[in-house]
Amino acid sequence: MPLAPPHPATPTAATAAIHGVALNLTPARMAGSVDLAQITSFRGMFEIRTRSSDGRARTGTLHLARGDVQTPAFVPLATRGAVKTLEPRDVEALGYEMVLGNTFHLYLSPGPELIDSYGGLGAFMRWPRPIITDSGGFQVFSMGHGSVAEEIKGRGRGSTSNGAILQIAEEGVRFRSYIDGSERFMAPETSMEVQAALHSDIALVFDECTPFHVSRDYTARSTERTHRWLERCLDWHEQHGPRDQVVYGIVQGGVEQDLRVASAETVAASRCGGIAIGGSLGQDKPQMHEVVDWTAASLEQSAPERPRHLLGIGDIDDLLIGVELGIDTFDCAMPTRLARHGVAIVPDPDARWRVDLAKAGFRNSHEPILEGCPCPACSAGFTRGYINYASRAGETTGPRLLTLHNLSYIQRLMVDLRAAIDAGTLATTVAAFMAGAAPSVR
Repeated sequence: MPLAPPHPATPTAATAAIHGVALNLTPARMAGSVDLAQITSFRGMFEIRTRSSDGRARTGTLHLARGDVQTPAFVPLATRGAVKTLEPRDVEALGYEMVLGNTFHLYLSPGPELIDSYGGLGAFMRWPRPIITDSGGFQVFSMGHGSVAEEIKGRGRGSTSNGAILQIAEEGVRFRSYIDGSERFMAPETSMEVQAALHSDIALVFDECTPFHVSRDYTARSTERTHRWLERCLDWHEQHGPRDQVVYGIVQGGVEQDLRVASAETVAASRCGGIAIGGSLGQDKPQMHEVVDWTAASLEQSAPERPRHLLGIGDIDDLLIGVELGIDTFDCAMPTRLARHGVAIVPDPDARWRVDLAKAGFRNSHEPILEGCPCPACSAGFTRGYINYASRAGETTGPRLLTLHNLSYIQRLMVDLRAAIDAGTLATTVAAFMAGAAPSVR
């Protein structure tokens, strides 16, 4: 599908209604929110506590409208307004301080108007702490390019939904809804207006998420468009957005080092309060880590005080390396998706930190999911044999117990990494985890 000409469009502060989407929303100022001058300034919003003496890793605190988030942190996905199989109280009890809502899916159903009428996504889903919302760009463009996450996992390019991109233009993207087949439109202004209605603490700008398999020329032109969309998002938010909502820009550029560095510098020079790293990061993990390294190194020079978020990455080894490279927050469906397929996270790097308890060999196992694990599933005595039965029988208890276990494992890992950075022992701590050590029991 050809891109529109790469020349800049005339800047506009038009609302989504001008682009054919009439939301008619007036975001209310959230209770207990802080002053605009405090929350939009990255110096006031993100406080760095400790910097590693031998790298870019750091600990800090995000001061957001609904509370603080200690970093580095993993952010569970509440894609459609729920962390799958869990209540918000479960997620909070595990120690998580922020979740991620999916703008694209919530835009299509139940719709921003309904969520806004409840006072925002947090009130709607009964989550009292901070929320970050993505822009919808990843999901929209996955319908045309295929999922970038699927590339990294080596599963091909096809999308599993019935949605489809109809047109990519400077104004925005026209697509067919996977829910009812209706034609929909999303522009940068649409995305920001929906996120304002969701009342998230952090909103991401609308971007084109380019995959690995496109050409350098396509990636370059797409990245330029993303930068123009960045300014349109910031313009809309400056005039219409909630005063206590922080906006993150997104670095693109594919696997081209010069494009990544140029994009990082462009986003760093913008008015955004934080910076996310998105798009295709490569066809395998070594390349992905290299691309993240280029980007984080550039941001360390151009925006050292602003928080960095790595989009859609959350395998154990990626978290360990990402923290060392200077990433502050991560989000990924991995721990909850694995749980729904009967897979537990365990300290076994040779098996990619995974054990598939749905396999027949665990049918008679009386062992816990993980010996000594303090998670609600293991501490209650649930066995691998029971998880095997529940997963194979389609009982929802199995995925719920594994979700509790997997999220507990990652949360305790992040707590250990924060403590190691503060103590100056990150290198040895990461080496221990890479060798198969389990997170601390607490």
